[in-house]
Amino acid sequence: MGKNCVIDARNIVKIYENGAEELKVLDDVSLQVYQGDFFAILGPSGSGKSTLMNILGCLDLPSTGEYYLDGVDVLAAEENQLADIRNKKIGFIFQKFNLLPRLTAAQNVMLPLLYRGEDEAKAFQLAKEKLSLLGLSERINHRPNELSGGQQQRVAIARAIIGSPQLLLADEPTGNLDSKSSGDAMEIFRELNRQGNTIVIITHDTEVADQVKKIAYIRDGKIHENY
Repeated sequence: MGKNCVIDARNIVKIYENGAEELKVLDDVSLQVYQGDFFAILGPSGSGKSTLMNILGCLDLPSTGEYYLDGVDVLAAEENQLADIRNKKIGFIFQKFNLLPRLTAAQNVMLPLLYRGEDEAKAFQLAKEKLSLLGLSERINHRPNELSGGQQQRVAIARAIIGSPQLLLADEPTGNLDSKSSGDAMEIFRELNRQGNTIVIITHDTEVADQVKKIAYIRDGKIHENY
């Protein structure tokens, strides 16, 4: 039996209108990512990769084209359905970590489950387990400003995986890290992929892209190579 297609984007076009002018940021992009893939979308600044990430993450919609996420027709979904998809099907990992400064590491990690209405005690226990897996068992009650950049990134990864999403979507996940922390983060991603997680990394860094299994190159809003 073939692998499930997690991302099926077909002929995606994204146009931004500025008065009478139109700016085509994505131009006929098609992309398929299958269950268990470890995938990079590699491109320079201004290539359209951030816009593509926003569409793949259901944070934005294309101007034209089709997008199916884990079999769901995203363009036919209502806003509340899109919010549900973002919460349950996608784990986001951002370059700037996006941790809430007043919350502890455990409280930040719990958030996706609390948004689903999960029991707080159960969510806290799961958060502790995920943080322990990532080597942060001694840091669960620390706030972000009490953590190093690498530790903050691990908290962000724990938050992304706590709800067992179909897709982990990482936007420049090593961009704010030193070389050692960057290497540690990529090793965590490799281990998560070995465990069966589907991971897509958006990056401009060829050293990061060299560590994944499949790469799609994007330039001037077009996918130029895909393997």
